[in-house]
Amino acid sequence: MTEINLDAFSLSELKQLEKSVAKAISSFEDRRKAEARAKVDELARELGYSFEDLAEAATTRKRSPSVAKYRHPENPDLTWSGRGRKPGWIGEALATGKSLEDFAI
Repeated sequence: MTEINLDAFSLSELKQLEKSVAKAISSFEDRRKAEARAKVDELARELGYSFEDLAEAATTRKRSPSVAKYRHPENPDLTWSGRGRKPGWIGEALATGKSLEDFAI
């Protein structure tokens, strides 16, 4: 690779060089993505599929809704599966000394 003496450039020349480098990097990445896409398309066609078919199949997997494990004692409409962030009513009850078993369904 050629050595470039950056000290010889003015500020405006350095900024222009920076823009040119950023553009070259973006262009390079775009070309690499296009090459990868072409290879994937070719392999998919060899196997009898299109890339769109495979991409769609990969994104259609959905998680089934989780079953409620805990219920608010006074408002049965408030439930929690035990996944994710604890609802406020669970946090408040735990802070007062109750346990999760007190709310188990």
